[in-house]
Amino acid sequence: MLSASPTFAASPEFAAVTSDHAISLPQDTGAHAAFRTEWWYTTGWLTTPDNQPLGFQITFFRSATGHDAADPSAFAPSQLIVAHAALSDPSLGHLAHEQRIARQGFGLAYAKPVNTDVKLDAWKMIRAADGHYDVVADANGFSLHLKLTPTQGPLIQGERGYSRKGPRPEQASYYYSEPQLRVTGGVVRPVAAGGPSRGETAVTGMAWLDHEWSSTLLDANAVGWDWLGANLADGSALMAFKVRSRDGHAVWAHAAFRKPDGEVTTFGPDQVDFTPLRTWRSPRTNTSYPVSMAVKTGLLTWKLDPLMDDQELDSRQSTGAVYWEGAVRVSREGVDVGRAYLELTGYANALRVDRE
Repeated sequence: MLSASPTFAASPEFAAVTSDHAISLPQDTGAHAAFRTEWWYTTGWLTTPDNQPLGFQITFFRSATGHDAADPSAFAPSQLIVAHAALSDPSLGHLAHEQRIARQGFGLAYAKPVNTDVKLDAWKMIRAADGHYDVVADANGFSLHLKLTPTQGPLIQGERGYSRKGPRPEQASYYYSEPQLRVTGGVVRPVAAGGPSRGETAVTGMAWLDHEWSSTLLDANAVGWDWLGANLADGSALMAFKVRSRDGHAVWAHAAFRKPDGEVTTFGPDQVDFTPLRTWRSPRTNTSYPVSMAVKTGLLTWKLDPLMDDQELDSRQSTGAVYWEGAVRVSREGVDVGRAYLELTGYANALRVDRE
């Protein structure tokens, strides 16, 4: 759903999210430069040939800075491109991740309109004519070379893509998801200090892509959010989030559940909750995260358990946030029902993401 992106001062020149505009695909898979912030956020579970599970995440952000649009300089910092990549490997025991940031320009960093085509140096995510995505990220100590192929249609979030994030109508984004993406390709897995180098390992798996853009998101009382994107074993898809206030109560919450036949059920703020079951404390930041959760959507309760506890991501060199973002198993009444990613923000410090 939401990934912490750079924050800049509000400006009337940024486009507004309104409920009377419907997302139109495939052209809305591309960038929307008139809006303040945007991201393509991909997470998933991978399996190696020896049946070892891995989690991965790659995100590209586009942020409009509010710089004078009349500045003719090719160096004008009107748009910033930020990228995060991460690999969760239980054999390493902690999250391997890298972050990059650059101003858009010179063909080195960009987010193109009309079709997903984002790039930062050699990192890229490109949507092909048949709808699959090619993802490349060669990071320090690990690499992702993946092909993500749709197995079902996009899940348009909210009302035709207008997704509320707070009690005021303008606290919203345009938002759609692509669940149940079939993953093929290869990864270079990280090694512990002093360990032998590794070649590329073939992987298969399933992924989830969120694409979201907005100019205003969080209410002033919000400190962060809990978000879940779950690919369930029967082909269903579940998205749920809770925007938290300082006392832990929900400023806003929402969920959407799509069955394999395409039927979608949505849940309002009073039908969604995230209840911590177990916490883990980071040895680096001393932050306590609820890494095991019970997520309620209507009458159903989903239990989340992490692939590994240490999936903390420190992005202070790019987007400024420290948060937990990790692969989790999903069960109901003790039965394994799927794989997901859980994002926990605002636990280290109150997040400031394009709020008003």
